[in-house]
Amino acid sequence: MNPRTQSDQLFNEAKACMPGGVSSPVRAYKAVGGAPVFIDKGQGAWLCDVDQNWYVDYVLSYGPLLVGHAHQEVQAKIIEAIEKGTSFGACTEGEAQLVRKIQTVMPKMEQLRLVNSGTEAVMSALRLARAYTTRDKIIKCTGNYHGHADSLLVEAGSGVATLALPNSPGVPIGSTENTVVIPFNNLMAAEKAFDHFPNEIAAMIIEPVAGNMGVVPPQEGYLEGVRKLTQEHGSLLIFDEVMTGFRVHPGGAQTLYQVSPDLTTLGKVIGGGLPIGAYGGRAEIMALIAPDGPVYQAGTLSGNPVSVAAGLATLDIGLKAWDQAASQTRALMQGLSDIATKYSVPMQVQGVGTMFSCFFTDMPVTNLKNASRSNTHFFADVFQGLLAHQVHIPPSQYEAWFVSTAHDSKSFNQTMEAFDSALQNALSV
Repeated sequence: MNPRTQSDQLFNEAKACMPGGVSSPVRAYKAVGGAPVFIDKGQGAWLCDVDQNWYVDYVLSYGPLLVGHAHQEVQAKIIEAIEKGTSFGACTEGEAQLVRKIQTVMPKMEQLRLVNSGTEAVMSALRLARAYTTRDKIIKCTGNYHGHADSLLVEAGSGVATLALPNSPGVPIGSTENTVVIPFNNLMAAEKAFDHFPNEIAAMIIEPVAGNMGVVPPQEGYLEGVRKLTQEHGSLLIFDEVMTGFRVHPGGAQTLYQVSPDLTTLGKVIGGGLPIGAYGGRAEIMALIAPDGPVYQAGTLSGNPVSVAAGLATLDIGLKAWDQAASQTRALMQGLSDIATKYSVPMQVQGVGTMFSCFFTDMPVTNLKNASRSNTHFFADVFQGLLAHQVHIPPSQYEAWFVSTAHDSKSFNQTMEAFDSALQNALSV
């Protein structure tokens, strides 16, 4: 492996002109130490940094690259779209094509609106839920991330169901006073929250499979329980499938677990690596969105033709090979678990479909409290060991790892060997 000299130099230059030297915080490697790798290019399951080191990649742009990097057919569709123009601020044929493609696997999304990011999709869905129910309060779960909108950058106060306080400077308390935060996978806490605020909850928003505290599946009956609760209390259920959509199942978590939300938010895979988002659901609710209804939401670049083209190609290719990728993911998870067992390293490997996480703890992880017991120092040592053996994973214990349809026996074998060496090195530190 070549020294990462050029990456180090670029990072020092970036820090002089960008906050932390990065465009998104996790890229700064603060949780794992060291300077971040600067990427030059990707191909299939592999990334190449500016120092010409090649890595097996399990970040995959944090999920969108279901078919891997620089897929030839996806790139061809992007180039075809770019040659016609990059943005028109007008209707294009591809928008409805992408929506119909999504509806073939998520039929409960009777109408959709394309936007520019997952954050924007969530903001819009919450506004719509409040308008539809004429209520103000939203329930969210600790450990579930729904973008960086003010009302969702919160943490729980004392008690089972409390109004949340901002956990980022610059977020006014008034922006979060209608956000109720409860533990994930705790149906009793949800019941108490609805009872504590009768006729005030517009919606409960949830990652049906948590991915932003590491991958944490729902416990048996949990999603069905919150579905029943929202219906009983006249509230909407919103599934944030920005990450889980087309990752945990071709039809998302709602298809995998056979629980139908009122609204769904999407992103990541539906743009194939380019910026996009979407929200949708029952037609009677979506009818409130302008121009059909009074709830205003707009975006100059919404339904961008280049993003739409990339998303259509990614879905066309990725869904055909999805079962194989999921099978390979299960095999990889088992292999990593076996290596940890060999060295008596306490580790939980949890995943659904083509996404998973390795938690360095001896207890199954069902919520943020459990996840927070993980040995983050050991994770940082393992991360550095994997990077040294040319395997690229998210630089945080609390992020999901992703597998693409481009991963193969070569990439998996390198990963196993690297993980074995990384554990040995971490144990000797």
